[in-house]
Amino acid sequence: MAEDLTRPDPRWHIRVRGLHKTFGPQHVLRGLDLDLERSKINVVIGGSGQGKSVLMKHLMALLEPDQGHIYVDGRDIVGLNDVEIRDVRRQFGMLFQNVALFDSMNVIENVVFPLVERYRMSESEMMERARELLVRLDLAGVAGIEQKFPAELSGGQKKRVGLARALINRPQILLYDEPTTGLDPIATKNVDDMIRRTADDFGVTSVVISHDMASTFRIGDRIAMLYEGRIITAGTPAEIQARPHPVLREFVETSGAVTFTRAEARP
Repeated sequence: MAEDLTRPDPRWHIRVRGLHKTFGPQHVLRGLDLDLERSKINVVIGGSGQGKSVLMKHLMALLEPDQGHIYVDGRDIVGLNDVEIRDVRRQFGMLFQNVALFDSMNVIENVVFPLVERYRMSESEMMERARELLVRLDLAGVAGIEQKFPAELSGGQKKRVGLARALINRPQILLYDEPTTGLDPIATKNVDDMIRRTADDFGVTSVVISHDMASTFRIGDRIAMLYEGRIITAGTPAEIQARPHPVLREFVETSGAVTFTRAEARP
């Protein structure tokens, strides 16, 4: 019996089926299927040009697929009108690769910006919510943090301010686009800890797009590999390591971050 994807599933928060996307002659997504687990850290890995960013834009309903379905809690978000799409997007928060803070705004203005744009809230309500996040993300102890501008922040502080902005809407799903790119090993570990703590403390479903294998196996509850427009393997880190797909094995071991100890691989 075919599964009913239009009903909310207690385990899977987002379910993607048969996703296709082309840009002119380039067929980027080729019938992609993917399940993303609720309240877990789901990491999607893959080489450059394999379609990771295109997939993320579809999850946010920023792109419309040529074919296929994306179910968020049983609701197919493909083909919704503009009003319905705005409602769906309120469930999502996004931490961009370069954080994308507004240089002309201070920290507190950056954090509350989504509330100013989308909601009718009093200034005191917005400030209360923002300051609560600064405390929970260990930023409140930084002297004068609210009035600092992005240029005055360290890389790690920028990431946490960006995360506070992503969380201000109280999303159910949080997307991270290559969150450790360009960071040194210590800063990378700090960002990994931030992602793990955020998932645990806020109960969000996390989707991390990454090519950082050390981070992937450090924080991932589930790992999926995107290759030539499809998900070729998915599972927990233990499942992936016990019987790795040959393409994933080569990709991971070439990074030098993880070495598989068992010889067998999937056919």
